[in-house]
Amino acid sequence: MARYGICLVASIFLLAVVPCPSAAQHTLGPGSSLSVEDHARPFLTSPDGTFSCGFQEAGENAFSFSIWYTNAADKAAIWTANPGAPVNGRRSRISFRRDGTLALADANGTTVWETNTSGGGGDAAALTVSLLDSGNLVISSDPSSSTAAAAWQSFDWPTDTLVPTQPLTKRMKLVAGYFSLYYDNDNVLRLLYDGPEISSIYWPSPERDPFKNGRTTYNSSRVGVLDSAGAFVSSDNLGVNASDLGAAGEVKRRMAIGQDGNVRIYSMDASTGRWDVTWAAMAQPCNVHGLCGQNAVCEYQPSLRCSCAPGYEIINPKDWREGCKPMFRPANCSLASPEKPPEERRFKFVKMPHTDFYGYDLWFYQSVTFEYCKKACLQMCQCVAFSYRLEGQGSCYPKSVLFNGFTSSSFAGVIYLKVPIDFNASAAAHPAATAQNSTTTGLSCNPNGPEIIQGSTGTFGTPGNDAKWSYLFAFAGVLGILDVIFIATSWWFLSSKQSIPSSMEAGYRMVTGQFRRFTYRELKDATGNFKEELGRGGSGVVYRGVVDEGKVVAVKKLANVAGGDEEFWAEMAVIGRINHINLVRIWGFCSQGKHKLLVYEYVENESLDRHLFGTGRAALPWRERYRIALGTARGLAYLHHECLEWVVHCDVKPENILLTRDFDPKIADFGLAKLSKRGAGAGGDGMELSHMRGTTGYMAPEWALNVPVNAKVDVYSFGIVLLEMVMGCRVSDQTTAGGERLEMPQIAQVLRQVVDTGDVVRLVDGRLQGQFNPRQALEMVRISLSCMEERSSRPTMDDVAQALAACDDEDEHPAYRS
Repeated sequence: MARYGICLVASIFLLAVVPCPSAAQHTLGPGSSLSVEDHARPFLTSPDGTFSCGFQEAGENAFSFSIWYTNAADKAAIWTANPGAPVNGRRSRISFRRDGTLALADANGTTVWETNTSGGGGDAAALTVSLLDSGNLVISSDPSSSTAAAAWQSFDWPTDTLVPTQPLTKRMKLVAGYFSLYYDNDNVLRLLYDGPEISSIYWPSPERDPFKNGRTTYNSSRVGVLDSAGAFVSSDNLGVNASDLGAAGEVKRRMAIGQDGNVRIYSMDASTGRWDVTWAAMAQPCNVHGLCGQNAVCEYQPSLRCSCAPGYEIINPKDWREGCKPMFRPANCSLASPEKPPEERRFKFVKMPHTDFYGYDLWFYQSVTFEYCKKACLQMCQCVAFSYRLEGQGSCYPKSVLFNGFTSSSFAGVIYLKVPIDFNASAAAHPAATAQNSTTTGLSCNPNGPEIIQGSTGTFGTPGNDAKWSYLFAFAGVLGILDVIFIATSWWFLSSKQSIPSSMEAGYRMVTGQFRRFTYRELKDATGNFKEELGRGGSGVVYRGVVDEGKVVAVKKLANVAGGDEEFWAEMAVIGRINHINLVRIWGFCSQGKHKLLVYEYVENESLDRHLFGTGRAALPWRERYRIALGTARGLAYLHHECLEWVVHCDVKPENILLTRDFDPKIADFGLAKLSKRGAGAGGDGMELSHMRGTTGYMAPEWALNVPVNAKVDVYSFGIVLLEMVMGCRVSDQTTAGGERLEMPQIAQVLRQVVDTGDVVRLVDGRLQGQFNPRQALEMVRISLSCMEERSSRPTMDDVAQALAACDDEDEHPAYRS
């Protein structure tokens, strides 16, 4: 009987200190604990059930003590007790000790983390540990009182995440791996890469001072807070909003720094529990420092990819942060080194367009030529590469270390890697290095290898002209033999009857060449002496033709083409590589003296203007209009963002949007701006054209300001086209009741009223008779309005394509009928 009494008391004691699985608790007293074996139930749950804390799996037989949103599908931790050091999946325990300390013990009983809140005597006995509705884990004598001072709270020790109302102060950091978000000693909120070898700030842009970045150093409070509506406000003048701003308290949110170094705001989808990104600090992921390690390059196409620079090989394939090592013997620049002095060594340079390595500049030369910059790097033993940019003037940056490398189509500069002259850089080509003649500049969407720029030290080109020409002839001979072998092998594969994968077959067929050079006589015969005209515009006349035993093509006779045959061929080699489902494919070209022609695929369903504005036709259905808008946006986004050099169309209009039999859009006449007469080149802000391009009614205002243009001129033109697809008529034909032509500011005012009121029906083409999707129509008007803003305020075509794609899952037909 006595034994029974002892067992009964023990059972009552255990029930008092261990919460019942069926009744989740939000406050526990001293003596409470949870074993890792019971990780299926939480240690605590907030009163409203929004947050839970307990053990989470952190790997194989590894667990962390964390807090998370209860209904989140992935249970992403918003706070972790001992980040980066999980405990064993057996016999580990979280305990709220009787001295008021919350402690995490590993399997062997060792305390790996604790709050150091031991009080003493009666004070400790009064403490409780609570999980509040805010997600704050608090040790306090009175958790129900907002005025009671907490002995400890998780909000004071953030890990990688903030939740609404949780402040980020001057003594706190959000940390993920080598990356951290913190207030710097100049009071500005920054992102820092702090790796094992280097440390550098990458956000906001380190190339501009805080005030040019929209921040202020007059910020003694140093505090930032995310509110429940999705706005993050910092005392250094930073203010950002989630894309779904509003509905305070209804949407669960968090702000976190990721292992990729980017800071994002996430909003939870209440129906699925999944997190959607609603804001990100870094629009270009490769601007984050340290992602790919030393001697490596980051590229985003469209997902993040690391690769070694030409002449370098990866150190650890499982961890790009370790970077790449040279495949040649680096120069020993020690004064005590017996190695030959740099002026007696011979080097060449591997060209990497649209690529840079941030920082580690040995020097900065301004207003210098390319040859001067190259010679400066050759004569510096420590120089491993140099960057040269035409920023209105020649800017030269010799580099001592290759770190923070990135490739981006929007970057106008070029990096030249210095390697020994006997090193075979072609065998180790980085994807961003392009095989092009040194006189050619242009886009390469399908690069084949690096451009090699010869160079030597000392007298710059010596020793030995004979030796130099021997190298060149030998190099050319080897390339010629390789070309013959490669083409012959490809022909054998295609002509043989053996089975090869379709993906390989497509590559071999590219070798045999669908893109080729035609003679003028061939195209004259193919078009029946240019008999059947398909259309005409400012760039030339288009004729129907038949080539290669029955393939129908469109042949354009170009007007106002600059340069001779060699320059035209070089540009066509670039344009011919462009390939996208929403771009008209170019099959070939002709360049014979004054005759310059392009051979396109034939698109059978005419151009968009004939379907939108043509008389005697049925109204183009809404579904087709939206598909055309989305496809055109994707095609322009490809030109602007996905190729190694941005391509500006300069004449986006319905006449240049061709339609297939299934009403899929294909953009025509892209790349013609590259063939027109233009200035010497483009600086960082755009390209200079010697005359205005485009069509009245679709041209951005900056054309008339005589300033370099950039991709935003296409965004403006697309905005006009988008509005015309909604209205079914030309924007330039709009007039007042008195018959006066409406100017763009007046049209923009009308669009703002439509967006503000949501009353889009009065704008939609009446011929549709109410058969349209109102949400899609309103989104198209909103996008159109944003495209017509000042150049700096316009979205990118990538932004536009994503916005249109977000509405693409709507019903085909309307929720509204007039």
